[in-house]
Amino acid sequence: MIPAAFAKATVDREGAAGTAWLAALPSIVDDLLTRWKCERAGEVMHGEVGVVVPVRGAVLKVSFPHPGNVHEPDAFAAWDGRGAVHLYERDDTHYAMLLERTHPTTLANHRPASLAVDAGEMATIAGSLLRQLMIPAPDGLPRMSDQAPAWAESLRTDAAELDHALPATVVDEALAVVDELCRKQPQTLLHGDFHPRNILRADREPWLAVDPKGYVGDPAYDAAIFLRTRAYYLHVGDGLTGNDLLQRLHTELDHFAEAAGLDADRIRRWTQLIAVQSAFGVRRQGSHHRAHDNAQLARLLDLIDHLAVALTT
Repeated sequence: MIPAAFAKATVDREGAAGTAWLAALPSIVDDLLTRWKCERAGEVMHGEVGVVVPVRGAVLKVSFPHPGNVHEPDAFAAWDGRGAVHLYERDDTHYAMLLERTHPTTLANHRPASLAVDAGEMATIAGSLLRQLMIPAPDGLPRMSDQAPAWAESLRTDAAELDHALPATVVDEALAVVDELCRKQPQTLLHGDFHPRNILRADREPWLAVDPKGYVGDPAYDAAIFLRTRAYYLHVGDGLTGNDLLQRLHTELDHFAEAAGLDADRIRRWTQLIAVQSAFGVRRQGSHHRAHDNAQLARLLDLIDHLAVALTT
């Protein structure tokens, strides 16, 4: 039942805890299917941290127990189907949910019917969806503002210790974003991982969000996560570089901001901070899941550095 690639990735990442969880996973799934009276209806799929079992009219998702997955059902419950898939059942002990079924097509592999379609179509789709997700956060969710002191300390440490090409003005701007935008944020429910692969085609609505983290904070952060990922797709998928890439990214930023009802400069500033954090994070780890060799890693770092500098005013 467990896809081999998922099993290997889980053991590589989690070690003995991953091995033990994988051993128990088939019985966990069987027990949940019986309890929720579900009938399997397709091959098991998987993401990075969990499996998805198609059943008639829904999907069963079971994730590896991880702090990042704790508040996923809380976010779904708060949205109640508005902009995101419906949550039918939950078992927090096993990090399991019975969710509304969607199609496998994501916004990442969506292509317009005509090349004449505005270049900002994907950003408009995502921005309109995020507008639906921006609701007052329920009690008990982690606040992104609590991370501000650690973010500031990490930026200063990485700038001093790592071998990097970012000018001091770029790091200073990222620190200013932490001070001015991160320390005090709106009490809005955030998705937390709002990128094109977490936006899926659906029957009830054209697009629905999946895989939220469930934070409290500034929705411009979700917009920045989307744009950071779009920059990678535009570079690798569409071959855009230099000013062409930046012009396209600014176009998408404007479309997203208008569709979501957010301030474009606020989104730009969050995106700049995330780019700087990514530039340091990849260097600190010496790897990235999108880079399969040193040459790809070097090109990815060049892209991230270029974005961090270009988004700095």
